Amino acid sequence: MSGPTINRVVKDFTADATGDKRIRLKDLRGQNVVLYFYPKDSTPGCTLEGQDFRDLHTKFRRQKTVILGVSRDSLKSHEKFREKQSFPFDLLSDPDEKLCKQFDVIREKKLYGKTFLGIERSTFLIDSAGKLRQEWRKVKVKGHAEEVLEAVKALPK
Repeated sequence: MSGPTINRVVKDFTADATGDKRIRLKDLRGQNVVLYFYPKDSTPGCTLEGQDFRDLHTKFRRQKTVILGVSRDSLKSHEKFREKQSFPFDLLSDPDEKLCKQFDVIREKKLYGKTFLGIERSTFLIDSAGKLRQEWRKVKVKGHAEEVLEAVKALPK
């Protein structure tokens, strides 16, 4: 399966989110959307990535951009993670991997000699018209949120 295509409208989706919300991509038209997929709540890399997006949140808002984090964790886990880290953005729960599959972020991974399927840290920038403008795969956390912010600033107004 392949994910969405650059410069094409991203297929609509609806997902359960923190704060007892259901978020639908189509309802976010008129705003840019940063959709970042991460492996697991409260792990070191995922915490750092979320903190970086949190710390730049005001700058993203000034660019009319919504940030959404996505993992396979439960809403209960997301709520705890979000509260503990004071994330001002919502986290989407994808336990059935529907969104992960739509964006093609499930990859074979190895940890301690065991092979398993998990989320490859990836970020997608969707513009205010719903088109995918940029994607980052195999993301390295350091400096990533800043790079995404620069890409948002470079979008045509």
